[in-house]
Amino acid sequence: MTQNVDDPVAAARDAALRHEWDRGLELFKLAETTTVLAPEDLELMAEAAWWATHPDEAIDILERAYAAYVRSDNRVRAGYVALTLAREYGVKFAGPVSAGWFNRAKGLLEPEPEGIEHGYLYGRQSLQALAAGNLDEAIELARRVADVGSRLGDRDLQAAGMLYRGMALVEKGEVADGFAMIDEAALAAMSGELGPFITGSVYCNTINTCCEVADYGRAGEWIEAAQRRGVRTTPGDCRIHQAEILVLRGEWDEAESSARRGAEELRGFNRLNHVGEAFYQIGEVRRRIGDFTAAQDELRKAQEFGRDPQPGLSLLLLGQGKVDAAMASIKRALDEEQSSKLTRARLLPAFVEISLVSGNLEAAKSATEELESIASTYDASALQAAAHYARGAVLLVEANATEAVRTLRRAVAHWQNIDAPYEAARTKTLLAQAIKAQGDIEGALLELEAARSTFERLGAIPDLRRTEELLARETDSGTATGAVNDVKALLFTDIVKSTNLLEAIGDEAWVDLLRWHDQTLRSLFADNKGEEVDHAGDGFFVVFDDPEGAITCAVAIQRTLAAHRRTHGFAPTVRIGVHAAATAGSGGEYRGKAVHEAARIASLAPGGQILASLQSVESFGTRFVVSEARSVQLKGISKPVDLVTIDWRTVNRSVESGGELER
Repeated sequence: MTQNVDDPVAAARDAALRHEWDRGLELFKLAETTTVLAPEDLELMAEAAWWATHPDEAIDILERAYAAYVRSDNRVRAGYVALTLAREYGVKFAGPVSAGWFNRAKGLLEPEPEGIEHGYLYGRQSLQALAAGNLDEAIELARRVADVGSRLGDRDLQAAGMLYRGMALVEKGEVADGFAMIDEAALAAMSGELGPFITGSVYCNTINTCCEVADYGRAGEWIEAAQRRGVRTTPGDCRIHQAEILVLRGEWDEAESSARRGAEELRGFNRLNHVGEAFYQIGEVRRRIGDFTAAQDELRKAQEFGRDPQPGLSLLLLGQGKVDAAMASIKRALDEEQSSKLTRARLLPAFVEISLVSGNLEAAKSATEELESIASTYDASALQAAAHYARGAVLLVEANATEAVRTLRRAVAHWQNIDAPYEAARTKTLLAQAIKAQGDIEGALLELEAARSTFERLGAIPDLRRTEELLARETDSGTATGAVNDVKALLFTDIVKSTNLLEAIGDEAWVDLLRWHDQTLRSLFADNKGEEVDHAGDGFFVVFDDPEGAITCAVAIQRTLAAHRRTHGFAPTVRIGVHAAATAGSGGEYRGKAVHEAARIASLAPGGQILASLQSVESFGTRFVVSEARSVQLKGISKPVDLVTIDWRTVNRSVESGGELER
């Protein structure tokens, strides 16, 4: 295809400018067989190689471009290429080589009249100052970046200057002003005003800064904006940032998948520090589900790729019962981190928890005060939640149960506000202990049951076991009254493979589809007198007074979805579980073993089917055809449960009119 190109250099330039990176690289290589490329063309060829995921080849070409500029006595452009090489060797962890190229760039550029290339020099210096904690210097250098961009009409430099200044202001604690600048830079990137590399850099650093201050709502909004507009970002970064948010939201399978895919994509780009973040997020998932061996291995990989494995490593050691090792590990991490308040804020909650376990109340109190100070500065829900949790834990040890309850309830509210179910459940476990200390055993049991339900749904095995031990202890001591309501029919629904569906149809279509799904199901719940108890993500938990209403509603859901597929071509595939049993709870809050059984039954249902416990249909009759019963061991439930599949397409007319079965 390229052999017949009359002017491969011109064709290569044109392909690169259209961001056809693979074709541009191929054409440049073809041109080199007959032509000595100008240094400007070598620069463009290196950019094509980088975006075509050949970063090592890009480095080789950049070094050739540098040499060509030096030979032509173009010191300014040679300095710019040297800056690019410093960046590329930096992400490869070749520190001395990176420093050498940076010093060479500085030596070439500083004697020359100020131009666009100097703006990029100031930008790198600003990031270096930010990393060293010299925030005022970072802000001043970022201002110089933006000034050069404004004076010379370079939108990339203007956006980079705003971004770097905003990052430094956020780190300094001037969060509102900092994010105002970051958002302006991000808007320019999302609007297609910037070059491809600066677009990716702005996007990546925007999301990273949001996550640093635990502003996950803002991060999610920018991720969705980039996906809607099809913005080309550095491969892998988006997936890893998404993984961090998914871990927080308890979507751990999706988080691990996203992190692994991101790591594979980033390997080709030499962005090894971000690969380390991917392994850290996977390690966090493994730790939370109790796979400590895999967690340790993933955290080790994170460290190998330059990501400090804290606080996950210390919490892993604590989970393994190695309290002294956990204390030494988290203390070392805090002692080493003195420059960044936000990084310390990520370490302090673990330090408080481990200190209390090791009996060092004073250390825990001091760390809590520091965490509260940081949370007041940055005012993010996750930081507020962590600070309230730490203070509540300290108050509980100090036997101030009343204030501990108030503080821990605030923590729960903050965790729920940012959709962090695991953290909310851990807080409820601690809250239960504070409520018990007030003498309210029933209230404590309600919190423990709620926490147990969440841990079971998430698959957080270590926390589930601890919570069940607390519940068993209260039951065995005879303090629990365990009021039980009448028999209720519990129905759970869930969209099958929702993550894959979201990726396939895109964010806007997904939002519209989910809105239609929710409205349709809620209408059917109301028609069959169902009480909606919970709506998490794309699933519902609904309670009916009798099995007939639950099963009739389940059949109506599947038939409505099937009819919509016939008339409109598509509807999401939903699985449904139904279980009838005596249910503990009151006042619209349902808890206990029956709820866990119903949720587990629903999770076993294939897409487009209704799975029910045999006891649900035995009391209802056979208006709908059901399969033979099969005995199934539900996860976390000691005794097997007999299950049947309800054939919602077939009605047993013989029950209603003495006729034959009809479809």
